[in-house]
Formats: sequence, C-alpha cells, structure tokens
Amino acid sequence: MNVAIEPSWKEKLSPEFNKPYFAELTNFVRMEYKKYTCYPKGKDILAAFDHCPFYETKVVILGQDPYHGPNQANGLCFSVKDTIPHPPSLVNIFKEIKVDVGAPYPKSGNLERWADQGVLLLNATLTVRANTAGSHQNKGWEQFTDAVITSISTHLEGIVFLLWGGFAKRKATLINASKHHILTSGHPSPLSANRGLWFGNNHFSKTNSLLAQMGKPLIKW
Repeated sequence: MNVAIEPSWKEKLSPEFNKPYFAELTNFVRMEYKKYTCYPKGKDILAAFDHCPFYETKVVILGQDPYHGPNQANGLCFSVKDTIPHPPSLVNIFKEIKVDVGAPYPKSGNLERWADQGVLLLNATLTVRANTAGSHQNKGWEQFTDAVITSISTHLEGIVFLLWGGFAKRKATLINASKHHILTSGHPSPLSANRGLWFGNNHFSKTNSLLAQMGKPLIKW
C-alpha cells in the first residue's frame, strides 16, 4: 500500500502498511471522512511524522486522541492551530513550562515549533469523529502507533519519552529502558493536575538536562 508519509518513517514503517489491519484501518478512515466530519484534516493525519523525521527524533510525547472540536486538531498531540483557544491540558502544559524553564506563556498553541526541533507529538489514535471522543479507537491506529514506538525503541538510542497519565504510562512496556529515558507523571488535564499529579514534574528542564548529557541540542520549549 502506498502511504504518503515522510520518507524516513516510510522506510521504517513499511511492513505495517502491508498488513491486513492497516488496509482495514485505511478503509474505515476513508469511509468515516466521507460520511462524517472528522479531525484532523486529511492532509494533517500524519503531520507528526512530517515535522519530525525518524532520525531527527529526540523526544517523544504521547497523547491519546486528537481534539474533536472544530479547527482544533492539527495532527500533533496536545497541539492546536494558530489563533485557536488553548484547551485545558495545553494551558496546564504551558503553565508548567513557565515555572519549570521560565519560558513565557505563548500566544499560539501550535506545537509545530516543538516538532520541528525533534519532538514527536504522537497520538495513539490519529483520527476522530467530530464531537465524539474516542470514536476511532480500537480500529487499528493503536497497533500502528505501537509499531512506531517499538521502531523508535529498537532503532534509535537516548530518546526521552514523556509519558503523562495512565494511558501513556502503559506504553512503557514497548520501550527499552536500558537505552532510552522514560519520564512519567500525571496527565496535564485539570482532573489530574488539580490533584497534584502534574504540576512540578519539571519534565521540560529534565528533558533538556538529559539531552545536554548526551550532547544533543536542547529543546526551546
């Protein structure tokens, strides 16, 4: 199957594209986009890979689902398009960054600026039906994105994985902890953050400290 994905990712993930589940997934997504309003736009479904080529990946942040409101999702987890109000989880991410590394709270919630520095912003499920959270779960996306995580773990070294919340933490079993760095905390959503499970995790300064130790460029959060 010919999938329009960034070339270095295509090389690593090509076995997935030829598996039966991926053909079923493709058909499902195509029909959903034809029958319903779905997010992100078709051209943005694989945007996380387009902005962060395989061998330029330094950090991986895992999300669960794209945002399902109008004009929010742009194919990167936790990210919204320019001018779109920041969802609560993203607000808490920016608040933690301000305290942790002193970066000012940004106007734009578009995280392409992170992705272009080597932060893979990967949702476990890459599409969603409008106003229906979780509507495209268990259709094959999770198998595909698990293969992404496994490929990174196998073929790269010294990647910093940020696993926020229970769902993301379960992905730790796919990662070789002896050659990568895994940082975990509660989810930045208000439900978790307000219970003291998010703020003060210092993941952004810790990530840069680890990158510095490996001689890699730091992320401008």
